[in-house]
Amino acid sequence: MTAPSYLSGFGNELESEAHAGALPRGQFSPQRVPFGLYAEKFSNTAFTVPRADNRRTWLYRIRPSVMQGPHTPLEHDGWRSAPLGDGVTPPDPMRWDPPALTDTGDFVDGLVTVAANGNVALQAGIGVHLYAMTRPMTARCLVDADAELLVVPQAGALAVRTECGHLEAEPGEIVLIPRGMKCAVDPRDGAARGYLCENYGAPLRLPERGPVGSDGFANDRDFLAPTAAYVDAETPCEIVTRFQGRLFHATLGHDPFDVVAWVGNALPWKYDLRRFNTMGSISYDHPDPSIFTVLTAPSDTPGIANLDFVIFPPRWLVAEDTFRPPWYHRNVMSEFMGLIYGQYDARKSGFEPGGMSLHNALVPHGPEAGVHEAASTAALAPQKLDDTLAFMFETRYPLALSRWALESPALQDDYANCWQGLARHFLPPA
Repeated sequence: MTAPSYLSGFGNELESEAHAGALPRGQFSPQRVPFGLYAEKFSNTAFTVPRADNRRTWLYRIRPSVMQGPHTPLEHDGWRSAPLGDGVTPPDPMRWDPPALTDTGDFVDGLVTVAANGNVALQAGIGVHLYAMTRPMTARCLVDADAELLVVPQAGALAVRTECGHLEAEPGEIVLIPRGMKCAVDPRDGAARGYLCENYGAPLRLPERGPVGSDGFANDRDFLAPTAAYVDAETPCEIVTRFQGRLFHATLGHDPFDVVAWVGNALPWKYDLRRFNTMGSISYDHPDPSIFTVLTAPSDTPGIANLDFVIFPPRWLVAEDTFRPPWYHRNVMSEFMGLIYGQYDARKSGFEPGGMSLHNALVPHGPEAGVHEAASTAALAPQKLDDTLAFMFETRYPLALSRWALESPALQDDYANCWQGLARHFLPPA
């Protein structure tokens, strides 16, 4: 795979052609498509969704997707869907060490479910998974008909093939793949691991900026879509399809990445999280983490997201007379956190890169005892949090844990102890 080239502008209608003249002009489906290609419409939202939310891409390919099949069930013990019925998820703060990276196979083989909520059939909720891979998806591709895929690399760079072209991403970047688009996720340098979120609900989009103004948070221009790149080969390929929470596979007699040109806005994207324009308080008090929202998938209730993707990047802390780490809190939203690299400022130990934590709806949490004591007595000079990158999948429904998560040796049974050293400081008036 050669180094990919990119187009920019999240949500915008873009176009790309591997050969000049491959895209029809003035219409999408002429009687005869240039170069003998087939026109295929990839609809990522319903036809009648308002224009601002409508997502679709016209693909001009060597052979249409209808040539695949028939499908047969494919067993996979690790990758699960909502609703989960694996066991009782307690209303406790929970945390896991980074699982070991072993010989896990390819991206699909190495997926394991941590938690899920909602219902995949009702297109509500999310699935939270870990991926680990030690080999590429050779002669294999994935179609997730259930969910949009948000891939968060933690160790090892990725080379991602899609119907629209190629993407590469390293830790500190993310990849977003539309629901139903063919893809293959490979380790670029031998092995890779990270986090995967399946978004069953409305497609992720950039959040509104409101009073922040026109340039804060993530900028459209920094989201990169691939340029058209096709494979013309009669090489059989296994298509693995995720449908209604189950896996199926079918054989296709040729390479599935045969799109010569495309035009639309239902596209795969990559984004460098280090380009996020972080906002914060320059007077007093630690602000809500919603100011760190990179992408959001709205629900049917205004202001309450099916999924918010939030990051905690390097930033300056300058607030005066303020407890600067995250305050103790209970949230109606459920919070799954992961650490890509560095140290999270509310934890001095136990939360390692590649690890994760879950604070479900209204489960109390906050900085550990030592962090609270240090932050309560620190001299409040301007401070730079650097070389750190954590993230959060925040979602409106409680997350049910998988059996793997409940029984994993990586589960820390002493996590709650980090708060037991909180001292009583109350001094009532005489």
